[in-house]
Amino acid sequence: MKSKLNSIVFALLAVIATGASQVSAQGFQLPNMQVTSNAFPDGSIIPIKYTSHGDNIQPNFTITGAPDETVGYAIIFHDIEVALGGGTGDVTHWIAWDIPSANIPEGSLPEGSVEGNNIAGQASFMGSGAPFADRFHHYVFEFYALSEKIGLPEGSSRDELEAALQGKVIAKAAYVGRYANAQ
Repeated sequence: MKSKLNSIVFALLAVIATGASQVSAQGFQLPNMQVTSNAFPDGSIIPIKYTSHGDNIQPNFTITGAPDETVGYAIIFHDIEVALGGGTGDVTHWIAWDIPSANIPEGSLPEGSVEGNNIAGQASFMGSGAPFADRFHHYVFEFYALSEKIGLPEGSSRDELEAALQGKVIAKAAYVGRYANAQ
């Protein structure tokens, strides 16, 4: 235990000394992966076009800074403002994996990508949908760079995806949008 703690302390000191931004539990520097979109700026309000109250169109994304050994990507899109059933679970709006490209076009995924079930039990994008006259909800797109394919079938659940991600994630980034239904 003391040896592992010493390794972690040494890794943290190395990060401080080199100015590195992140460290994993094993002491390795994590890549500084970035995500951009033409749909809306990170942290801003999601235009109605991309919501379930509008056209329900999946935004485009471009991922940069992924490690060279990346073989694909996974996405988990969820509303973190909701606690389902009195627990810590939130609303899953979209999950996708084995995405072969860092360029994800608006309204579709690159060929070979696989989608899992959202909270409605559909293997598709479900745009933001905060209740009428509620406060702004924060919607998070989590992006994972993968060292190998996930291989789950279409329609798999978020729990199945998260279990399959273990040991395959080599970088992570997030992109956040806010939305409140004031119509």
